Amino acid sequence: MEVVFLGQIVMHIDVNSAFLSWTAAYEKQKGIDRDILSVPSVIGGSEENRHGIVLAKSVPAKKFKIQTGESLFEARNKCPNLLVIPPDYKVYVKASKALREFLKSYTPEVEVFSIDECFLRFTDVAREEALELAFEIKNKVREKFGYTVNIGVSENKLLAKQAGDLEKPDKCHTIFPDEIKDKLWVLPVEDLFMVGRRTRPKLNRWGIYTIGELANADYKFISSMLKSYGRLIYNYAWGRDDSLFKEKAPIKSVGNSSTLKFNVKDRETAHVILLSLTEMTAWRLREANMVCRVVSVAIKDSSFGYAARQRKLMGFTDCTRDIYLNLVSIFDGLWDGSPIRQLGVSVSDLEVSGIRQMNIFQDELSIKNEILDKAVDKIRERFGDESVIRGVFANSGLKPLLGGYPEDDYPGMASIL
Repeated sequence: MEVVFLGQIVMHIDVNSAFLSWTAAYEKQKGIDRDILSVPSVIGGSEENRHGIVLAKSVPAKKFKIQTGESLFEARNKCPNLLVIPPDYKVYVKASKALREFLKSYTPEVEVFSIDECFLRFTDVAREEALELAFEIKNKVREKFGYTVNIGVSENKLLAKQAGDLEKPDKCHTIFPDEIKDKLWVLPVEDLFMVGRRTRPKLNRWGIYTIGELANADYKFISSMLKSYGRLIYNYAWGRDDSLFKEKAPIKSVGNSSTLKFNVKDRETAHVILLSLTEMTAWRLREANMVCRVVSVAIKDSSFGYAARQRKLMGFTDCTRDIYLNLVSIFDGLWDGSPIRQLGVSVSDLEVSGIRQMNIFQDELSIKNEILDKAVDKIRERFGDESVIRGVFANSGLKPLLGGYPEDDYPGMASIL
């Protein structure tokens, strides 16, 4: 009996207006009587706290030419009645994880691209069945979770992503290799993955306005002018992508930063804020079942000057106390006394937590704090972030846990790049 090799089918799943869609679904579950997707609305911080940036916008907000990344001040000038909802990264992370778990019911090969995008890989689906399956997944996501996704289908990640971006929202598209000329080459060159606003003017000056014109340009010229980047986008224009498919992208670091409500001018307050950032960072480190051996501090002052420093520890740890004490030591040696606008902490050189060699430099209090940390994690997971806080935060006016779950927790298609 002859065995027919079906090849590889890759799907790119992209949540439409993810932060708004997840917020809308969450509000519906909570019984809040409004539909933020049907009115001009954005996800963004507050100007008072100096986080006044548009992170996501609704379709009605787009009609006012509101742009992601612009200030809320600019957005409100365009639309005075704009509804602004503060971001809630924990809701987004829970929604993202729930979606990925659902997608794993179709295939165990689910690769994260960003918090609202991922890839699926199938080796037992024929090309003729792939689009039908994509529609099934799209419709079930809408029924199960209450929001919509776009799905692109092809034979590699690049073309699947390009297909998913063809038309939104709530659509499924294909770009297979034999469809590149009709579906990919006709698009503006800036629609090609990895071609940004800085590259487009250069390509336009050379008479390249579409992806097809890039694909059919002189390879030696593109290579000489743009070096390895030029060779990359030239191959992308032809739909070439041989990157490997990984079930889970490796976490390289965990960190938090916060732009502060006021300029910090004294060391004691800075230490308390560092503790707040460390609480969240260490919690997320343990949640990922990882330990770290490098810690770092970053400082941005009121004049936007920037300084950062890191330290390698004697051994691996996930202990809030150990991480914090080292961060304080680094900070004290780094800070020049300038008013602080933003503080950030991160941990790196990670490995999976488990049975590890005993650290002879770890004291008894550190060991006890490791046990305490895990007990506190369980309480917070069940009863909320601030169900247990450190005494230093009581009546301080400072949040006991600063930071959230930024998108950089999701390394993306590093294998492509």
